[in-house]
Amino acid sequence: MNETTDKILAGERITAAEALDLAESADLYRLGFLADSVRQRLHPQPLVTYVIDRNINYTDICISACMFCAFFKAPEDENGTILSHRELEQKIRETKELGGTQILLQGGLHPDKPLEFYEEMLRFMKGLDIHIHGFSPPEICHFAALSGLTTGEVLKRLIAAGLDSMPGGGAEILSDRVRETLAPRKCSADRWIEVMEEAHHQGLRTTATMMFGHIETMEERLEHLQRIRDLQDRTSGFTAFIPWPFQPDHTALAASRKIDKETAFGYLKMLALSRIFLDNVDNIQVSWVTQGPKIAQLALFFGANDFGSTMIEENVVAAAGVQFRLSEQEIRRLVTDAGFEPKQRLMDYTLV
Repeated sequence: MNETTDKILAGERITAAEALDLAESADLYRLGFLADSVRQRLHPQPLVTYVIDRNINYTDICISACMFCAFFKAPEDENGTILSHRELEQKIRETKELGGTQILLQGGLHPDKPLEFYEEMLRFMKGLDIHIHGFSPPEICHFAALSGLTTGEVLKRLIAAGLDSMPGGGAEILSDRVRETLAPRKCSADRWIEVMEEAHHQGLRTTATMMFGHIETMEERLEHLQRIRDLQDRTSGFTAFIPWPFQPDHTALAASRKIDKETAFGYLKMLALSRIFLDNVDNIQVSWVTQGPKIAQLALFFGANDFGSTMIEENVVAAAGVQFRLSEQEIRRLVTDAGFEPKQRLMDYTLV
């Protein structure tokens, strides 16, 4: 333990085995202290960044039927929706009026929309002059399967139509045991990494996420972090990492087995481990949308340096019964009250 602590404080990389030992042996105070030391080394100025954006889910119709999702509608469900261009325009104009700089665009895996549908949507949105941070790897794999194209060809066409960057959604836990149990129709862990690597090679910056606190083991969480770190070594394409706990309410997974909601203690512990292990990912983002404002403030002392998005609109976590909301002014106040200086940023972490 002391040897691992010394390595971290010296700025040296630790192995997955050493991280597992930390997870099992270190108390929360030690993990927070070590994560904060890494944060201060990477970000010596006391800045905490945030972005003003809006989550737009273009459809809730989805064939994946992931056990952890309370948002999707089956294709045969008459209540399923697809946003029209008029609805997209209204949402984008509202976002820009609030100072928003980007749209986080994601949706369900619709069974029969052609690639041209998504290209047309991108071109329409780009005509409204907004950064489009859109389509997670499972969506890219789905578009490729329907179109008969490779994921590389799909990405090339979406970029030509206006895609600016990609979110790290659909990662969940990058372990095939977990994925085959919870979301067997989604892309494998290897495919998720392959799509991200291709996106990086084509010039897209992306984020990476992890949804934890369900059926995975700590070893599988570290397998996830190892995959992210290895890809970042190859491409340097990830701008940030966002770990967030599974929200069980109204999900098939919680209905089929007893899963206790992750505690704030467990969240802060995983956040700190992520900051310590991902030495090549510059930014770690808090998840105030699942944890609320007070734990988000605490997270700034457990390795996080980014407060994420104002989330003018958020639907997926809300479908699980979590309803935290923060305005830009509230985010700035929370950051200031924690002793940091708030700074608005763009997707690539350029300051506004």
